Amino acid sequence: MYPFARMASVLWKARRAPAAQFTDTTTCTFYAHPWDMDQFMEMNNGCHLTLYDLGRFDLALKCGLWRVLKEQKWGLVVAGSSVRFRKRIFMLQKVTMRTQLIGMDHRWFYIQQSMEVRGEPCSTALFRTGITEKGRSILTERVSKAMGEDDFSLEPPKWVQDWIDADNTRPWPPEYL
Repeated sequence: MYPFARMASVLWKARRAPAAQFTDTTTCTFYAHPWDMDQFMEMNNGCHLTLYDLGRFDLALKCGLWRVLKEQKWGLVVAGSSVRFRKRIFMLQKVTMRTQLIGMDHRWFYIQQSMEVRGEPCSTALFRTGITEKGRSILTERVSKAMGEDDFSLEPPKWVQDWIDADNTRPWPPEYL
């Protein structure tokens, strides 16, 4: 089930937080709940992805993107992701999530996120995200202009560009052996 109560809490706190720049690292915190756990009593991998959504909402609110989305009647989309899990998150642990826009190209924004417990990274994710209008993605230049950032550009770091290049070699639709 989608964490609507957590989403409301994140949005409430983000609205009251100081404004951020588009490329600032934003943080939000939460506790791992019993319903986040899998049969091994650690946070479920799908829950990680769902909670990362909330971190991107937090960034969107703090940097002003959320306002632009509402004004333009635009939506958000995830078009790809790569996740690393390194440490378990257990029930009732306090989690700090960090979110930052780290690159963009003509069509996509690349966002890096991490979850930490007591300062130790537990998981990290790279997301290829976009903005949609009437179900179709729009150019990042148009989004930047709508946010008042006419000449904004952010070259993806080499490791992100390597991921983009590798992903471009992946067949679509999927091929099965």
